[in-house]
Amino acid sequence: MTQSKDNSLLALVQSFFRDYLGGIRGASAHTIRAYRDALKLFFLFLAHRKRRSIAELSLEDIQAEAVLSFLGNVETQRRNSATSRNCRLAALRSFVQHLLRHDIARANQYGRILAIPSKRAPVRVVSFLEPEEARAVIAAVEARTPLAARDRALLLFLYNTGARVSEALAVHARQLRLDRPRQVRVLGKGGKERVCPLWPETAAALRQLVRTNAADQPLFRNVRGTPLTRDGVAYLLDKYVRRASKTHSSLRNRLVTPHTMRHSCASALLQAGVDLSVIRDYLGHASVATTSRYLRTNLKMKRDVLRAFWKRAGLTKQAGRRWRASPKLIAFLETL
Repeated sequence: MTQSKDNSLLALVQSFFRDYLGGIRGASAHTIRAYRDALKLFFLFLAHRKRRSIAELSLEDIQAEAVLSFLGNVETQRRNSATSRNCRLAALRSFVQHLLRHDIARANQYGRILAIPSKRAPVRVVSFLEPEEARAVIAAVEARTPLAARDRALLLFLYNTGARVSEALAVHARQLRLDRPRQVRVLGKGGKERVCPLWPETAAALRQLVRTNAADQPLFRNVRGTPLTRDGVAYLLDKYVRRASKTHSSLRNRLVTPHTMRHSCASALLQAGVDLSVIRDYLGHASVATTSRYLRTNLKMKRDVLRAFWKRAGLTKQAGRRWRASPKLIAFLETL
């Protein structure tokens, strides 16, 4: 039987990215790129294995045995970790589930792929900065030039809001309110919007950027006037960590990523005694697994959170025994 046009592999790949990931699931641009790269690698591997072009591949070629061979290639030939292997498998599973919804005749074929288990991977140690370390990194920026002022505003913003780097880089001036009540509207995963209050120091640093940026353009831009990239932020953060390490030995040889700042924000909030439900809402997590229900805190509660956070982060020094991370904290940070 001739394969119908609507049921062709190409048509289903297109509808997976355009209709399902983008329209129904509301996946982030980062997730879409990751899934795109995984499927591209798989189709290149499959075409080489079948000795034909990608355009000649069909739904009949999407078999469990081929997926297992591809996953083996990811680890042995590309030398990716088990974690990367599992990420590729997650992308393929999502795509195969889409195929199953539109091609029920091959349900058994797709079911064997969905039954492929993830591989046990080593658990990474979650990294976060203690408040005094985060202060040292921010203080390492000597805001004497416009670019340095941008860097200081960016680091303050990441630590203050706990925003993902993609969320921070998408912020426009029109999303900021820098007079009282100082706040920013952050667009998170799945198009979910949340309001985060800002420290006076963060608002003051951002105010310098707003003067030189149009309201309809991303706030954090590079020397050429184009938006900063994730790699650009990682480079800047590493530069200031190395600079701060000259006076803070605990930062020497530390890998501090933009996501480390998000973990550091969560850690400081926990140290300040803030409830997990409030922290999840503050960072853009709508659900709490232990209660299986949705929680939305109001802005006043968030401002109370921010005051407690800033107090812990160093505005008011308090004597007492040193706080140490508990296993529960590590487990919580791994979910962010």
